[in-house]
Amino acid sequence: MAKAEENLFSGREKEQLAAHAPLAVRMRPETLDEFAGQEHFAGEGKLLRRMLEAGNITSLIFWGPPGVGKTTLARIVANCINAKFHYLSAPAASVKDVREIIAEAKDRLLTGGRKTLLFIDEIHRFNRAQQDVLLDDVENAIITLIGATTENPYFSVNSPLISRSTVFSFEALSKEDILGLLKRALADKKRGLGNLPIEADEDALEFLAVISDGDARKALTALEVASMSQARGSKTQKIKLTQEIARESVQRKAIQYDGTGDTHYDLASALQKSMRGSDPDATVYWLARMIAGGEDLRFIARRICVCAAEDVGNADPTATILAASAMQIAEFVGFPEAQLPLAQAAIYIACAPKSNACANAIWKASADVQGGRTIPVPAHLRDAHYAGAKKLGHGIEYKYPHNSPTGYIPQDYLGQPLDKPYYQPKNIGREKIIAEYLQKLKNLVQEQL
Repeated sequence: MAKAEENLFSGREKEQLAAHAPLAVRMRPETLDEFAGQEHFAGEGKLLRRMLEAGNITSLIFWGPPGVGKTTLARIVANCINAKFHYLSAPAASVKDVREIIAEAKDRLLTGGRKTLLFIDEIHRFNRAQQDVLLDDVENAIITLIGATTENPYFSVNSPLISRSTVFSFEALSKEDILGLLKRALADKKRGLGNLPIEADEDALEFLAVISDGDARKALTALEVASMSQARGSKTQKIKLTQEIARESVQRKAIQYDGTGDTHYDLASALQKSMRGSDPDATVYWLARMIAGGEDLRFIARRICVCAAEDVGNADPTATILAASAMQIAEFVGFPEAQLPLAQAAIYIACAPKSNACANAIWKASADVQGGRTIPVPAHLRDAHYAGAKKLGHGIEYKYPHNSPTGYIPQDYLGQPLDKPYYQPKNIGREKIIAEYLQKLKNLVQEQL
């Protein structure tokens, strides 16, 4: 049964377990003033702090990446409002667990006891039916719910539950925040490593603060590994923490990447917008992020191909050709070599002249097809390659352009006039030549009138 640890162990047992807990667990802040980061809602005068100071807490949704303090802040909230704290991990919990906690919460309220705060970690892993179990008791304040999720709650959490909660978006901790946590852990003799004779170089701490990507748990775990791997049983022997040892403690940087969630779509958006914005450096960085995160090379190649057609178009038709070639080569050779043609195509697109005239043309034409009256094919453009076509008048008045020395003969190809042309080439790159040619054809028409 996935009950809170407060319900399973006595105070003394919890102290004994805490002594053996990882550094990241021991160093969890106990008050809001100790809490690092999230100044945009937990800082002085900000919404969450005002709610706690007023003692008026609604149910909350904590949304953000791992290691930024969602669980820790939930515990702090419970302490601030003097509520009984229950922890559930959604992947391991059941509806029965939830109902038992709700029943205890009702009994506690009826006997004049404390409020109950139920923290559900990874609440997005609860299905719709499991989330619905919470609705009435959240609305009636039988429990105060805090749900934590790394996925966008507006997609992964039931709308009725969202409407009953306040959503707080957590950001990755800054390098300065992580540095402060590391130094506090080195100095703290009760919960941290303050009893060990550790000499930590500043560049070693800087390295850990950067490589952790704003994840306090990663940083503190790496610090503990780097320090304890040198402890040889003597509490007087100096432990030197250098950048080299810090690097060894991390081994390889773990890239946070969700191939189906927000990170997936946000990075794809950043890649395409960087190509569209003609920034090759940003383009190749976001490409590297996607590759390092294990993104499917076909998904990356599709984004590059779409950008070539949509954002470069006829301003430089080579971009689409190169993107198509890169897609084929990348799929043929696979990673890691696939990064080379993908980077070549993405950088070329970023540096190419931009025009979305082709994209606008098909979007406008599609809108007319979907929203307007369907235009019949004019008789002179209809297929005339069958017996009886001429009797129907099909193709009789068609004028073959190659019969003209210019390769162009004016005739109606649509059947009705347009308010304005769908395709309006820009005065950029290859489209400048296209625009000049189309204008030349218009001049020929005027001369023949």
